[in-house]
Amino acid sequence: MTITDVRVRKITKEGKMKAVVSITLDDAFVVHEIKVIEEKGLFIAMPSKKSADGEYRDIAHPINSSTRELIQKTILESYEKALSEPDETV
Repeated sequence: MTITDVRVRKITKEGKMKAVVSITLDDAFVVHEIKVIEEKGLFIAMPSKKSADGEYRDIAHPINSSTRELIQKTILESYEKALSEPDETV
């Protein structure tokens, strides 16, 4: 599996969430709504949905640690690069 595209949308409001990211895998499958969170360092939170019992459950997630590490490393590198780029004006 190769991450072929990463799109970072920076969040400018104060708070723990710093960006929302979409990744494309093998130019064939996209995962939206991956969050970059800062809490004792940066990490990613996979897309999730609130269940009937009030718990949040991942909608999509890696099933092994090496894949999670690859995704997190790639996203955080792209986020750091995006920080040095000017904000887009809409």
